[in-house]
Amino acid sequence: MSPELVIFDCDGVLVDSEILASQAMCSVLQAQGVAATPAMVAACVGMKRDDILARIASQTGTTISPETADDIWPATRALFVEKLKPTPGVPAFLSKLPYRRCVASSSDKTRIRLSLEVTGLLPFFGDDFFSSHEVERGKPAPDLFLHAARQMGVRPENCVVIEDSPFGVQGARAAGMTAIGYIGGSHLEEPHAEVLLEAGAHYVEADWNAIGKHIGL
Repeated sequence: MSPELVIFDCDGVLVDSEILASQAMCSVLQAQGVAATPAMVAACVGMKRDDILARIASQTGTTISPETADDIWPATRALFVEKLKPTPGVPAFLSKLPYRRCVASSSDKTRIRLSLEVTGLLPFFGDDFFSSHEVERGKPAPDLFLHAARQMGVRPENCVVIEDSPFGVQGARAAGMTAIGYIGGSHLEEPHAEVLLEAGAHYVEADWNAIGKHIGL
């Protein structure tokens, strides 16, 4: 197939950020007496930050204050500036991608831009990145992907979404788009391929060249 638009998730797909983001979130929450664990965060990959915090608060029987929530981004930013890298092979993949492309992420636009800038990927996208903060419902609802397609002027059925989370895959399928699961991030373990296939991914790959073959490269 030759899509008109390729929609990339950011965290865990374009940038290898999930472990760093989890470290930052857990350190901030634990400092405030919230017994958050990396496993709790990992189970929420793909969700909005506020939805993640609500789930952790419920699981730990605590209240997470707005002030504590606001402390997470500075801690995350510091780690990203120091350590964030693109996922293996993605710069070369983007350099040869002939199709239009954009980013659709659960992160806010400040974090998306920083992630793309730090890893050198921003020139591939310019200002064509969209956040779940711009829509009513985050993933697994289709709202973000439909918003991205609408802003780019492309019909949903002509879009391919590349995602690493089951919530993202479910959202892409609900939007009527082709969903490709990416499992090349350092945060993922072997059974994750089956998780993404069960969520509805049409294909699952760990290598960008393999993904390219599915979209006509």
